[in-house]
Amino acid sequence: MNRPSDGPPRHGGRRRASGDPLRASWDPVSQRLRPSRGRSRGPAIAALAVVLVVLTGFVVVRATTDGPETTDASSPAAAAEAGPVVGEAPQGRVDVDIPTAELPAGGEFPVQGRSTWRVVPGTTPQFGAGRVYTYTVEIEDGTVVTEGDQAFATAVDATLDDPRSWVGSGQIAMRRVDTGAPDFRISLTSQLTTRAQCGYDIRYEASCWKSDIGRVVINGARWVRGAAAFDGQLGLYRQYAVNHEVGHVFRNPHVPCAQAGALAPVMMQQSFGVSNDYLAQLTEENPQGLQIPRDGKVCQPNAWPFPEGGPYRG
Repeated sequence: MNRPSDGPPRHGGRRRASGDPLRASWDPVSQRLRPSRGRSRGPAIAALAVVLVVLTGFVVVRATTDGPETTDASSPAAAAEAGPVVGEAPQGRVDVDIPTAELPAGGEFPVQGRSTWRVVPGTTPQFGAGRVYTYTVEIEDGTVVTEGDQAFATAVDATLDDPRSWVGSGQIAMRRVDTGAPDFRISLTSQLTTRAQCGYDIRYEASCWKSDIGRVVINGARWVRGAAAFDGQLGLYRQYAVNHEVGHVFRNPHVPCAQAGALAPVMMQQSFGVSNDYLAQLTEENPQGLQIPRDGKVCQPNAWPFPEGGPYRG
């Protein structure tokens, strides 16, 4: 999605035309970022989602109000221009059955929140070198995080502060703030609010970047359950989810598996799988989205833009 034209480097792609949400529109450097070295079916209709709410018992019965600031979807939080949602799920209604896209079995997750978010208190020093981007960490009101709000914030900070993350480019720096208007917000969000924010044309759980309100929407269902392609490696999946969606903040588009057996590029839609053939089934009826080749290539799951550390190592 869109950031001002003084933003950081991106994966390759043509200049973005209006209404084309999955392509980057700006490249400040001549080379691409190096490509980096998921089963119960989700509800198919809204009525089933309501049943799921009741069965999981995760409709929260109290609002959590701690934190210095609460935001809502109608208050732009960053200087990102309005535009379509960019996330795991391609736009356009299709009906396919792709096993690796199904939400794995596991623990209870937040189903329904209040569509407002509380800021988790805490700041960090700047990490990385280059243009500085500020971010806040948030939790949707009306949801309970089993591990605690601070645990989510700590996971986000540790991911973005890692030299294998976007700061590894040497052109991006980040700093967490908890007041004011950050460049973007990273918001842990309930399942049904995520669907409302990100769309649910593809009937699998996804996260997304909403440039019009400057919010990275992290799907609580995925945060708790992960993705089948990561084979139970929940921590690695969480790092991927943060890096992938923040990658959209920096205007990186989706990409396919480039080399069979290699680590998947972090901008591959790994929540749905690491096989180009699987992802092609999801996107073939989506004329505005990335066209994934049916070439048999399957990558290994990967959480990082720079799995070897990148040129910036702290």
